[in-house]
Amino acid sequence: MPTVIGHHDVKDKDHWLASPKREEVFGPLGVTNIRTFVNPQNPTQVAVLMDVPDMEAVMALMQSEAGAEAMAYDGVLPETLVILVEA
Repeated sequence: MPTVIGHHDVKDKDHWLASPKREEVFGPLGVTNIRTFVNPQNPTQVAVLMDVPDMEAVMALMQSEAGAEAMAYDGVLPETLVILVEA
């Protein structure tokens, strides 16, 4: 199961950290070990580290209306999203 990092900018770090959306959207896909990170020099830059059993399912979610709604709720700036997959 690959470990994946997604990093992006957010409008409000505190709102993003408190949001239940990560578990709500990724949990049903079997994603586990979700951890959050914040750049201490620039708190609008954040990252998520997680274990992903099905990358195709996660990428399909990210392209879906549900994925867009979750990012909007969390205040994610989608144009800044970068996804890295463990090699």
